[in-house]
Amino acid sequence: MIRTAAACGAVLLGLGLLKRRVRAVEVAGESMLPALRPGDWLLVWTPGRPAPGDAVVARHPERPELLIVKRAARRERDGWWLESDNQRAPGRSDSWDFGAVPDDLVIGRVAARYRPLSRVAVGGRAVTRATGGWQAAVARGRPAQCSEQ
Repeated sequence: MIRTAAACGAVLLGLGLLKRRVRAVEVAGESMLPALRPGDWLLVWTPGRPAPGDAVVARHPERPELLIVKRAARRERDGWWLESDNQRAPGRSDSWDFGAVPDDLVIGRVAARYRPLSRVAVGGRAVTRATGGWQAAVARGRPAQCSEQ
């Protein structure tokens, strides 16, 4: 009985820690096509240590209520240079517009796309330029957040 209670407690503790480290984000907009499409749902590890080539979620430097999903292109002195894969997307906004994004605004890195099921991909680099692009995200004040440009 004690082992069962301890095991249940460990599982609950693990789920609680996981909940704090993972965020769900819904993609909207076309700045990251073709890898991420409007309606895709992503799991984001927080905090995540990005590497060049990873897709990351960050707060927009000029609109902190807006979460953006972009590719970490390179590390700069002032933060991360984040780019859209689809530079021709209407309304796209990235480091070419606002400069490097400070570390404290980078929320985490994309770990997986889990919806729609036909487009499931796991790993920060599973959805790369080779398989397509990324997109932007915006918080809508609920646990899972919807993305926009």
